[in-house]
Amino acid sequence: MNKYDAEKTVTEYLKPVFGFALKRCKSIQDAEDLSQEIMLRAFRALLLNDDIADTNKFIWTIAHNALSNYYRDTAKNTVGVSIDEIAELVADTSAEPDANDEHDAVLRLQSEIAYLSKLQRRIVIAYYFKNRKQADIAKELDIPLGTVKWHLFEAKKELKRGMETMRKSSELKFDPIHFHSYGISGSAGSKSPDEIFRSTLAQNICYCVRDTAKTVNEISEDLGVSPVYVETEVDFLEEYGLLQVEKGKYIVNFIISEPTAELLTVQDDMYKRAAALFANDLYDELIGSDILDDPDIICHQTDEAISLTETSTSDRNFLLWSLIPYIAACSGERLRDDKISFEEVASIRPDGGQNIFHAEVLSENLALPEDYAEMKNWCGPMWNEAYGHILWQVDSRWSRREKPDTRYSQDAKRVLSLYSREKEETLSKDEYAWLAERGFIKTNGDHDGDFKSSWQIVILASKEIKEKLLAVGEKIKEKYRAEFAALKAPYAEAVLKSIPTHLKKVIEFELQYIFHSDGLFLLHCITELIKNGKLKEPSEAQRKALTTLIMPK
Repeated sequence: MNKYDAEKTVTEYLKPVFGFALKRCKSIQDAEDLSQEIMLRAFRALLLNDDIADTNKFIWTIAHNALSNYYRDTAKNTVGVSIDEIAELVADTSAEPDANDEHDAVLRLQSEIAYLSKLQRRIVIAYYFKNRKQADIAKELDIPLGTVKWHLFEAKKELKRGMETMRKSSELKFDPIHFHSYGISGSAGSKSPDEIFRSTLAQNICYCVRDTAKTVNEISEDLGVSPVYVETEVDFLEEYGLLQVEKGKYIVNFIISEPTAELLTVQDDMYKRAAALFANDLYDELIGSDILDDPDIICHQTDEAISLTETSTSDRNFLLWSLIPYIAACSGERLRDDKISFEEVASIRPDGGQNIFHAEVLSENLALPEDYAEMKNWCGPMWNEAYGHILWQVDSRWSRREKPDTRYSQDAKRVLSLYSREKEETLSKDEYAWLAERGFIKTNGDHDGDFKSSWQIVILASKEIKEKLLAVGEKIKEKYRAEFAALKAPYAEAVLKSIPTHLKKVIEFELQYIFHSDGLFLLHCITELIKNGKLKEPSEAQRKALTTLIMPK
């Protein structure tokens, strides 16, 4: 190109090139220097070339190359990238860059860096963003220099691929799920389920891999969340055994049920029928015999303050609130088909717990029967052994106790310790106060003068009375054994169809306990007896001590 045409072309680009430089340099002086450098290079190149097909593309290619050199020399740029290897990922050299388009491209680049593996991401950030030497990165990460170079090469290819691909998100991105309920079977550790399922993100990660194993990047794409955040939650969930990983893919390792209205109706009907058979027979048997008058069934619960001289006796209704759920849960153990042990399916958690986690997701449009028995504020049955005794409890919407938490096991053992000591000696004022606050005991008088204490829960004083009560329940379960099996079969089949294959053994274990230590069965037994007027709702004063027993091991 002749000198006149070259000067004319350069003059036309002076203003847009300066604007290009001004938006990307750290100072006006740098922008002036860079624009002069671009125009000088362009002028020289134009003089040497007579066959330039696209002058516009030619000028902006020179501009981008000069900008890359500027980034390298100053070790700074818009996103921290210091050399042209990454700059070319967002550069369109065919025309003058639009500031908004390039800003969007930079954001895409930053997003794509998040999709790299943890190691590649560390190397890329150290090399491109922090301008660390490759040898220093290799030393810091304790890997060969060649490995660092290979990862940089692979990361660049992966970034280009990601920039050219439109990532797809699932509905979870804009319509996340929330667990309707969750809990554990087994011994609690130091972390509660609330701490495990600590965020909506954690819940949705688990739900995302309920049926299909996925990589961190696949989970991220489904949720529309940066892999950096997903990676942290996945590591936490794997550490606590809620996720399991194989060949870089994660899948949920606990029960997330998403029951349909049809399945819940089948379940509700099964329990209603079973409870109507068992609970009514059990109530009639207990009331019709003299077993409730056995002196080894001890309870001094009363709505009034206890007397310093007389010992009150609890009413039968209060006794039945403890005895019926206990007998329903623990009787007929020999009738269970215990093919699978708890140890085979429970996870040992790093917080000391050994348990099975459950969560439930319910559709907002789920249409259930009006009389569906929902487990509101339900916990249990719970039992702890210490000092030769068992503390057995159920917490329900009829109770007025604090919701059990990670301290429950320690608190239960303390109750049993104080119970054992209190039979032999007077406890301290603080110990009585602790028991009274939790509804286990009532006191009257001056601790250091005239004083009396009275246990408000049900106490089975001998193994003989415990076995006698359980024998009543076993007799009834034996009577209805065939009916129970027939009620259970269609429900068990439907549940197993709804659960991922790798978790079927956990469900098969839990199905063994239907109509035994099964919270829903106990709930339905209570509901059935309240509905037909046999069991009366507890008084307000009784609620703290409700459905709580101490008995010999």
